Amino acid sequence: MRKSIDGLAAATKHVLKKDPFSSHLFGFCNRRQDRIKILYWEESGFWLLYKRLEKGTFAWPVPEHDRRVHVELKFAEFAALLGGLDIRGARRRRWFSRTG
Repeated sequence: MRKSIDGLAAATKHVLKKDPFSSHLFGFCNRRQDRIKILYWEESGFWLLYKRLEKGTFAWPVPEHDRRVHVELKFAEFAALLGGLDIRGARRRRWFSRTG
């Protein structure tokens, strides 16, 4: 969790292969999973949000057998993660969606 805005933007571009200047939120979690940094680009600059849990950990949704570099979440899933819910066992109900 030593990286700041420039380091996280570079990691977003080179490691995740995503555009840090898009309107997406990019979340980075430490090994102990008790801290998270969120990088977000707005018209005039980057926002960097940082949250440290005093007790407990975030339930980061990466299957143990899968070593992917990134996981894509919908906003509701990301909000649930930040709110302390474990979404790893949750499943999304079928709803209408324009994307599929």
